[in-house]
Amino acid sequence: MDPVSVGLLAALAGGAGGEVGRQAWAGLSALVRRPFRHADGAGQAPVVSSGEAELVRFAEDPGDQGRAQALSTALAVRAALDEDFRARLASWQEQAGLVRTGDGAVTNTVSGGTQHGPVVQGRDFTNLTFTTPPWPPPPPSDGAPGDSAADPER
Repeated sequence: MDPVSVGLLAALAGGAGGEVGRQAWAGLSALVRRPFRHADGAGQAPVVSSGEAELVRFAEDPGDQGRAQALSTALAVRAALDEDFRARLASWQEQAGLVRTGDGAVTNTVSGGTQHGPVVQGRDFTNLTFTTPPWPPPPPSDGAPGDSAADPER
């Protein structure tokens, strides 16, 4: 299983993705707080973090990359030791990967001549409203001398 992305953790803890992102963060929190059922192969299980302490510390400062990395590492270690947690974390990760977190490339291009009207460049816009009418196209020009549309000096 791939470790949980530090970028995804940071985005979700910071509130990215709106309500869906908050639900994903709440789902991870609930998962981490489930009882830790690590394998106990030799009778004495290794002492490792359940991830809860790292989760709490990171939630206090979602911008701290070190705390995000510590949480990602704790999740990976727990997943390696707890088969049920690994399966649930993989399922959570699949769902959380669908949340728009702001990661990803954006390429904006405006081409093809003169544009009339508003142009918005960015990513993932919803519910936009423009209350101004677009600019009218320029009047046609026959190109004759003295035609103000054809002669920028006039």
